[in-house]
Amino acid sequence: HDISRQRKMASSRKSEPGMPLPVSAARYKSSTQKVKFFRRIFQFRQMDFEVALSQMFYLCVSPQKVYQLFKYHKVTKNQYARDDPAFLVLLSFWLCMSSIGCAVVFGLDFAAFVRFLLWVVFVDCIGTGIVIATILWFISNRYLRQHVSHTVEQSVEWGYAFDVHCNAFFPLLMILHVLQLFLIKLIAQPWFVSVVIADTLWLIAIGDYIYVTFIGYRSLPFLRRTELFLAPIAALVAAYCVALFFQWNVSLSVFRYYGLPAHES
Repeated sequence: HDISRQRKMASSRKSEPGMPLPVSAARYKSSTQKVKFFRRIFQFRQMDFEVALSQMFYLCVSPQKVYQLFKYHKVTKNQYARDDPAFLVLLSFWLCMSSIGCAVVFGLDFAAFVRFLLWVVFVDCIGTGIVIATILWFISNRYLRQHVSHTVEQSVEWGYAFDVHCNAFFPLLMILHVLQLFLIKLIAQPWFVSVVIADTLWLIAIGDYIYVTFIGYRSLPFLRRTELFLAPIAALVAAYCVALFFQWNVSLSVFRYYGLPAHES
């Protein structure tokens, strides 16, 4: 009788939408969700692009509202990570459009454009995102989780950590890959004001990336001391002041790194 009672309790616990799953069940659920996610990448009719576009808008003006949707997603589907690849598809679209804009502004040929696009997508966005998401996922689960007695332990999903990176990457993309293109004639000049404008854009872009990342982890109720994610801002401001002191135009250095022909005139 005790065994049958325990089985009934376990089955009822799994069926409740807001209850965390046991470790083995959570791992199986996570693997099946990943399979479903990648299957839906090519099923555009099932994607909610309207919600993804609204999230991109609010990431630039009020990122807290985006993470409120993640909390609702946890209640309804028992996971924080997105199960709709619409945001990732739209992010890839904006990466392609901004890369085309860079190719036009810098006069890249087709081969150079393809190399630049592949680097931006698979290194700057996905590769860097995997590294950052994995590091923050490990730190959060290892050092920042709150252990509350008489409750099922929760952990940060790796998929959610990567979603946080994608959320933080979008405003950075808009600043450095879109807004900066409209200021390229001014940024490329050998003037101190050009250094100030270029370096300030980088300060705002990276600072916003750090802030949106912080908001993403702060929204998880089982994490503590998430203000640690704001610590890099101090180093960022210090680097900004040093760059201004030595009149180092960060944008021009990045252009040379990518092989973009931005010449001061």
